Amino acid sequence: MKNFKWKGVMPAITTQFDSAHNLDLEAFKINLSAQIESGVHGIILGGTLGEASTLTRKEKSTLLTTSLEQVAGKIPVIMNIAEQSTAQAVLLAQQAESEGANGLMLLPPMRYKATDEETVAYFSSVAESTSLPIMIYNNPVDYKIEVTIEMFEELAKYDNINAVKESTRDTTNVTRMINHFGDRFKILCGVDTIAMECLLMGASGWVAGLVDAFPEETVAIYTYCKAEEWDKATAVFRWFLPLLELDISPQLVQNIKLCEVATGLGTGYVRPPRKQLTGKAHEHVQGIIQTALASRPENLDYKKYL
Repeated sequence: MKNFKWKGVMPAITTQFDSAHNLDLEAFKINLSAQIESGVHGIILGGTLGEASTLTRKEKSTLLTTSLEQVAGKIPVIMNIAEQSTAQAVLLAQQAESEGANGLMLLPPMRYKATDEETVAYFSSVAESTSLPIMIYNNPVDYKIEVTIEMFEELAKYDNINAVKESTRDTTNVTRMINHFGDRFKILCGVDTIAMECLLMGASGWVAGLVDAFPEETVAIYTYCKAEEWDKATAVFRWFLPLLELDISPQLVQNIKLCEVATGLGTGYVRPPRKQLTGKAHEHVQGIIQTALASRPENLDYKKYL
């Protein structure tokens, strides 16, 4: 499935744990089934929401194998790579390809704030090491390195670098990229709260977070936008916004996992050093969730457009 299209809703799927912080594969499968049933267009493993920094290489392999078995070729399975060294990134890219991943999402070097030249060299080394399609994750807000237009010009020579997860939080960057590159790089919005605006401006997809708890509502917004059913899309998005804002928080993992518990799609457990929300923080998030559930949209008819 290397020829899949970078489009649609691609959940940055959570990793489910039990109370002892072990992988809970049965809970993971329940969530993944809900994503597939809702009509998502791919899944991304081992991102921030997947708590990749706490996973061993073996656990990542287990999640990849489990996902590939369950999706059974229906949608692509993308493995995230977020490493400190070029050698390790190359190794993991090759490992992901050998284990059957359909594509990669690639962050700039972690911890060290690489220069533009170093960042391009890092991306280039990974691209040269694999035949898998690659989506560059551009998130200078959280990771302090921006992949600029000039850097993408250098990366354009690699045929397997063909998409960008646009998380600069600047919606004009969608237009800027399209004006400069046309459709050379597919653009997927990576910030839940501005996804509808990005889709309106030409983004081909949405790497989503709250989809982990609310898959149908997320796919509905994307589908309505592509069908130009703007009133329907806007109505769902306005209901969704207080929940979507839980994605732009340092505690986004805890927030979204609480949402998953509320919708029956997760265990709620996080792996240390993260801790469960308590006290006022927990009450605040639960309040947002309960208010949203009380007016949750019904009878979404988006599947007729699929």
